Amino acid sequence: MSLFQFTTRRLVSQAFCGLKASSSKNQKFSLEMARPSSNMAEFREVFAKAKHIAIITGAGVSAESGVPTFRGAGGFWRKWQAQELATPEAFARNPSRVWEFYHYRREVMLSKHPNPAHMAIAECERRLSKQGRSVVVITQNIDELHRKAGTKHLLEIHGSLFKTRCTSCGNVAANYKSPICPALAGKGAPDPETEDATIPVEDLPQCEEDGCNGLLRPHVVWFGETLDPNILTEVEKELEICDLCLVVGTSSVVYPAAMFAPQVSARGVPVAEFNMEATPATNRFRFHFPGPCGTTLPPALARHQSEIIS
Repeated sequence: MSLFQFTTRRLVSQAFCGLKASSSKNQKFSLEMARPSSNMAEFREVFAKAKHIAIITGAGVSAESGVPTFRGAGGFWRKWQAQELATPEAFARNPSRVWEFYHYRREVMLSKHPNPAHMAIAECERRLSKQGRSVVVITQNIDELHRKAGTKHLLEIHGSLFKTRCTSCGNVAANYKSPICPALAGKGAPDPETEDATIPVEDLPQCEEDGCNGLLRPHVVWFGETLDPNILTEVEKELEICDLCLVVGTSSVVYPAAMFAPQVSARGVPVAEFNMEATPATNRFRFHFPGPCGTTLPPALARHQSEIIS
């Protein structure tokens, strides 16, 4: 087992999804680098030589498409924050309320579209694949905007709004119905004065596997849950072989994703951060490009003059 795999699994076994990085000195990464460069020409030279590019994306990418983040001031649905609804305990107590919240998010996403950052990543993947080079997207987002943009090699570490998992048989299935069940039609309004629909459990989304009819839940990783170990293994493999890593629109404070790029950087691989502002990990990276991802990323990933187009 590699050092990256050992450290990742140890930290994931200790930290639940959604926990922020501890300020404890023992938790800090040992690698400290000089102030990162914002020289695009220098980055482009590194990009031109990369054979396997890993791109880690977070909520900042989706925010530029108008996707609600439910984070920080004003990040409420009715009178609750996501941390109060996106938990196994909340679902056990009130599955109707939690399904209203996720129904609202699903319906919102049906009206949203990929922005220039999503499109630049997907176009880069298509173009480089014809040159024998590869791009993998490791996203913390559950909105499927990368998929909508055309990204093929995609690892959704927190799941998807458009997948369900049966609480009885465990079956996972894609589900793009609108509404996801008749009882949720017209429900889920985010206004604080809106009363809960109090939908009976038997009228909430049900498993369609033969003879099951179990209650479905969103196939997303909730606060207090750990990542799917199979997806984590795929992430580890990709980060072990990448020779360039991009961190796009992520705060770099939520475990376990917060440790991915710093550990890649620790083994000497160039890491470039594209974010509205600096993060706690910025000084561990070779490059930092401040500003909207939809503005900074397209020129960074555009065709380099050295590329041969077939």
